Amino acid sequence: MNRKIAVLILIILFANLYSCGSRQSIQTDEEENTPQVEAELPEPTRAELVMRAVFDAYNEHLEKIEFRSGDWAVLLRGTWFYYAGGRMLPEEELENESNYRSLQFYGYPADLPEWVKPADEETERYRNWTTMRSQTQIRRSNFFLDALWQAGTRTQTENNMVRITFLGKRAKIHKDIQDILARIETRILAIAVTESEVQTWINSINTLEGYGWRNIADTQSRSYHSYGLAVDLLPRSMGSKQTYWLWTSHYREDWWNVSYKERYHPPLSVIKIFESHGFVWGGKWPLFDTMHFEYRPEILILNGLLNTQ
Repeated sequence: MNRKIAVLILIILFANLYSCGSRQSIQTDEEENTPQVEAELPEPTRAELVMRAVFDAYNEHLEKIEFRSGDWAVLLRGTWFYYAGGRMLPEEELENESNYRSLQFYGYPADLPEWVKPADEETERYRNWTTMRSQTQIRRSNFFLDALWQAGTRTQTENNMVRITFLGKRAKIHKDIQDILARIETRILAIAVTESEVQTWINSINTLEGYGWRNIADTQSRSYHSYGLAVDLLPRSMGSKQTYWLWTSHYREDWWNVSYKERYHPPLSVIKIFESHGFVWGGKWPLFDTMHFEYRPEILILNGLLNTQ
């Protein structure tokens, strides 16, 4: 080969290699300097938030949580329960969704809000509440609760009840919350040593009501007492104070105007101890029930008030 031609070919080859390398280098530099835009994740739906709170609250019983068939669901003892607008229904009941009320996954405040006299619109709603309540025939869906607490029938329910002594009083409750109530009692007794208000409250307790097979008053829905998951702590005397809106409504027409100072309240530190163990207090409900504590850890988790870690 002509020496000049060979040299020319080598020059062309080196030029091509240099060009390719430069382009590759430039491309890499541009990629490294390009801001990386992360894909925005969609905000979780109400259904997802509720079901994740339910799963965290009862993970020792629940096997799985996932989005399936267009809704969030949890797997409990081989059965999928779907959010279904808060009704927690098994698949075979989804077509009957309108026949049931929600389990009520409600907002629950960290602290008792300042009491404000209800506005005219609220007053009218409360005025008609007792009539509307007794006329409403749609009952709360119990499928999930019955399966979770193995309480589908009265006999099955009562097989899960145990008798306990709590702050010196006897009652029956569901066996699954026996240890939880024992821990609550231990903490209450501990703070009573230094908080005279708590010791005075303990001394005032007359009755402890736990399990009782019944519906919520004037409704078609099972009470949490009927699962052994609620306790009422009543003193010997309330000193003319009010504890339950329905009792008050029997002799006071404007029961909704009962301010906090007119209600019987357990000590705040006692309420906080119950809440830290998964119980909500009925004194924070619009339909107040200040003697009542109910095991609903999912409500506290949903409202960011209970750490499950």
